[in-house]
Amino acid sequence: MVTDALARNAKANLRAEVRRRRRARSASVRETATGALTENLIALVRRRGPALLGCYLSGADEPNTRPFLSWAAANGVDVLVPVSRRDGLLDWVHARGGAEQPGLFGISEMVGEVVEAAVFQSVDLLLIPAAAVDDSGMRMGWGRGYFDRALASLEEQPPVFALVYDDELVESVPRESHDKPVVGVVTPSRIHEF
Repeated sequence: MVTDALARNAKANLRAEVRRRRRARSASVRETATGALTENLIALVRRRGPALLGCYLSGADEPNTRPFLSWAAANGVDVLVPVSRRDGLLDWVHARGGAEQPGLFGISEMVGEVVEAAVFQSVDLLLIPAAAVDDSGMRMGWGRGYFDRALASLEEQPPVFALVYDDELVESVPRESHDKPVVGVVTPSRIHEF
């Protein structure tokens, strides 16, 4: 489809721009953003009260989820984090402040016993990464499709929030026919529901 081909090209350009901006952020700017993002994530979890939460373990340039995951472990919030598989799917392990190791693509993943697929089916809230999210809630990921496939595997989809920096909540993102919106976004400055 021509429109999907054009969208893929536009996504590649926007992803490159987002990566460039993320890498240009100073350590102090990232640290300030991490503190504010963590406060907003805690507020979202307190408001929503999930029994089981799914959250990604952030990479070097992504909005940092580690302080939030530490808070969750210290406060009895049950969290699953993803582990990438070679077949393009995700397994999930409990985030209990455990050790990390490099996974596929060199991305850090928590070490732990993989939970049964039925456990992931009972997630009440998902916090997922994004390169950008637009004003309608359309999420643009990083192009590997791991989280898209994870969402598609859920029999009942819980509320899904994307985590981005403030300048990554944009007017519009390129979209392909398979793209789905999220219900909200969490940035260092706010929690926004669409």
